Amino acid sequence: MLAPWSRLLALLEAPEDAPVLAPMLEREILYRLLQGPQGGVLRQIAQDNSRLSQIRQAITWIRAHFDEPIRVEALAEIAGMSPASFHRHFKAATAISPLQYQKVLRLQEARRLMVVNADTTRTAYSVGYESASQFSREYARMFGAPPSRDAIRLRAQSLGLEEINSAT
Repeated sequence: MLAPWSRLLALLEAPEDAPVLAPMLEREILYRLLQGPQGGVLRQIAQDNSRLSQIRQAITWIRAHFDEPIRVEALAEIAGMSPASFHRHFKAATAISPLQYQKVLRLQEARRLMVVNADTTRTAYSVGYESASQFSREYARMFGAPPSRDAIRLRAQSLGLEEINSAT
């Protein structure tokens, strides 16, 4: 896997070769992925009628609507499964429940927003939380610090990286 990836990255230094060589390297990478230990799982995801494909449809919906309340029954309907079967297959595919998955998406988006705008309450509501205090508790549990303190730390890290990049 590393050899075709390295060759693909090397094309960044030879943009005139990219239109011809990149498609072949992408094809080789896909081939190696499909032939590797996770190839069977990847093939299942790609098939329209597989369980993993049905879970993928629900995940796509959750990603597009992460800031809205969700019902497992509605997600199961999107996936074309019973709620019990959907929950079992979702957890097998992601290692977490659909509601936990939504919470992770919300908190990751909130973290991104907090770096730009440190207003905790506004951020909490914009990612779908109904309670700023619940948001702050869950945020601190996931990232190890309250939202405003974490945002300050992330901004400081970002500024440090910008200074390093401008010095080189």
